[in-house]
Amino acid sequence: MTIKNNCPYTIWPATLTAGGGAQLSNTGFQLDRTASSSINVPASWSGRVWARSQCNTDSNGRFTCVSAECGSGQVTCNGAGGAPPATLAEFTLVANGQDTFDVSNVDGFNLPISITPQGGAGPKCTATSCGVDINANCLPELAVRDANGGTIGCKSACTVFGNPEYCCTGSFNSPQTCKPTTYSMFFKQKCPQAYSYAHDDESSTFTCTGSPNYAITFCP
Repeated sequence: MTIKNNCPYTIWPATLTAGGGAQLSNTGFQLDRTASSSINVPASWSGRVWARSQCNTDSNGRFTCVSAECGSGQVTCNGAGGAPPATLAEFTLVANGQDTFDVSNVDGFNLPISITPQGGAGPKCTATSCGVDINANCLPELAVRDANGGTIGCKSACTVFGNPEYCCTGSFNSPQTCKPTTYSMFFKQKCPQAYSYAHDDESSTFTCTGSPNYAITFCP
């Protein structure tokens, strides 16, 4: 995977292997504007990539971020996920099989992102993205603001309210019972290719055979 920063500021991408599997060799790093970095990923791997912003190291040497903080106290996340809201690039890679990948706003939105397969085959082996800045138009009840009052994240309705119909939990834990809501449709209208709620599979899941490489771009 090659991760590129097209944002006009420094970001700190991070990776998390799903299901308790071995973490990648690099679980977090700094990426200056216009810079890119490559990570070797096993041919069979499941996990996510996201990016943190507004990060710094305090006088005690503890590293923290205002947006999508993973809580490790270090630049590397070491098996910890990002606190919502965080835009996610999600992958299930299968050696000699079919990879599945998506962009997700299920945990809310913090940075625009795109995924572009490099090689591979299949009718849904195409780029997907959430390329607009949802923060600029986030609903007030979902907005996360920094110390200066700027919106740095847009939470999901599940994170804010916790209702089963927003979280697809309890009696809503199936594609038949968990349907789009006013809040999920807000995200879907902004980013039609990205997951807007947990069972938003049909328009948001992309697949490739042939074990391609993947380019992940922040602020595409």
